[in-house]
Amino acid sequence: MPFRIESAARGGFTVFILSGRIEQAAIAELRRLLELQADYCDIVLDLKDVSLVDRDVMVFLARCEADGVKLEKCTPYIREWMEREKD
Repeated sequence: MPFRIESAARGGFTVFILSGRIEQAAIAELRRLLELQADYCDIVLDLKDVSLVDRDVMVFLARCEADGVKLEKCTPYIREWMEREKD
């Protein structure tokens, strides 16, 4: 499944619904979309339909979360990988 980004508004949040396989090339587009928002705390990345990420994307997602972006419906393997990298 190719990588896709859809956006939606939910209350005061901007939700980016990500799907498919996310590789390093997608980071620039994601970064651009996030930078267009006023505050990272008002952003949700919905990862429910993400099938696979590479290491660079995992590091990017962990950095986003540390900066205040909410990761929603993150699959266990991505969450576990992010936790291992923190150690």
